[in-house]
Amino acid sequence: MSPEPQRRRPAPKGAPRRLPVAPDEDLQAWSKPVRPADLDALARRYPSRSVSLSRERKALEVYDRPDRPKAFSMDSLEFFFVIAQYFREALPLRLILLLIACQGAGGIIKLTQEEMGAVLDVPRAKINEALQEIMGHGIVFKVARGAYQFNPPYSYRVAEFIPGTEDVEPQYVQVDQHEAIRKIRKDETLPDLVRFPSLEHMREAIEELRRERAAKREARRRERALRQEKGVAR
Repeated sequence: MSPEPQRRRPAPKGAPRRLPVAPDEDLQAWSKPVRPADLDALARRYPSRSVSLSRERKALEVYDRPDRPKAFSMDSLEFFFVIAQYFREALPLRLILLLIACQGAGGIIKLTQEEMGAVLDVPRAKINEALQEIMGHGIVFKVARGAYQFNPPYSYRVAEFIPGTEDVEPQYVQVDQHEAIRKIRKDETLPDLVRFPSLEHMREAIEELRRERAAKREARRRERALRQEKGVAR
């Protein structure tokens, strides 16, 4: 072995610099640069784990407010498709959207008719009329004073995060959809259209309305043709 001191081999270019950290300097290690993680290698090493890198949320990506935080909810696209054709006035549709937006975990809506009217800027009498029509189709039903339940197959909020206060700890509430459906179907005091919801009556009403409109258009066409024939005859 050569008595000459051995020179340390230089690190290859591009390699991350590793700074020496003494064993008793664990706290200082957090402020030191570390070698970049190879996410692909981690994913191969732990195939049953979900490996991801968090990112900053972009502006306008999700809307929420502290009093209405993000929560997981489900909505039936077929339900939207049918009610968009069925309701001919704007207020029932606006009210349905409001009820969807104000659901809590389990589909409960804690709103009075006065509050609904204040949000939509509509008199309470109009709100009551539109709400009765919506309830008549089993879309929502009343569970208590100022509290309604959205029918789970149409729209359902599975979970919500309730922010905490100085006195109350924050909590995450989750109510699975099948649990709410089971409870509703067991309640024999509810109308059958609530316990066993169906959009078929709305589809039939839409088709009947279209047939009536087509018949009126055909009658007007024949009337115009008859007037034209009489004018030519003269």
